[in-house]
Amino acid sequence: MKRSTLTCTAVLLAVLGVTGVAQKTTPLKTGGGGSEHQRVDWVIDGANIAIEYGRPALKGRVPGKDIDPYEGKEWRTGADEQTTLITDKPLKFGTLAVPAGRYGIHSIPVKGQWQLIISKRPKGWGIPYPAGEDLGRVAMTMSKPPKPGEQLTISIDDTPAGGTLHIDWGATRASIPFTVG
Repeated sequence: MKRSTLTCTAVLLAVLGVTGVAQKTTPLKTGGGGSEHQRVDWVIDGANIAIEYGRPALKGRVPGKDIDPYEGKEWRTGADEQTTLITDKPLKFGTLAVPAGRYGIHSIPVKGQWQLIISKRPKGWGIPYPAGEDLGRVAMTMSKPPKPGEQLTISIDDTPAGGTLHIDWGATRASIPFTVG
């Protein structure tokens, strides 16, 4: 019985070690408006993926009324500098193919739905929006986050088919699945 239990435990730990998502969060700085900036790294299906962004706080403000994102207006999806996606392997968000490299992440709410915008501009201030530099746009799925958050949070969940990118802001969650390769 002991040997069987130890074998099962060893197999379980090996499986968890192989399928677990390693997330590493590195503080970068505090922006001029007080927003915390961070880099979050994941390994999803062999791809090293990082997102660097400023995390604005609601501070009693209502998104779309008192603070971004506003209806029909491109948003840097963060604070201060544009939010940046870095990947060492190609990704595919819906029909949007994203080659390995460094890109800007923006979003736009339109009639209650958000679109993810991947910009070819690798770095830059978050505003004005870099019109004409879109790699592409793709619709996101809207839902509620597990719990409303005071600060903007961007996360990735590992899935059997790749991953899912989540953008949580207040009581809103915009998500999009992606594949690697």
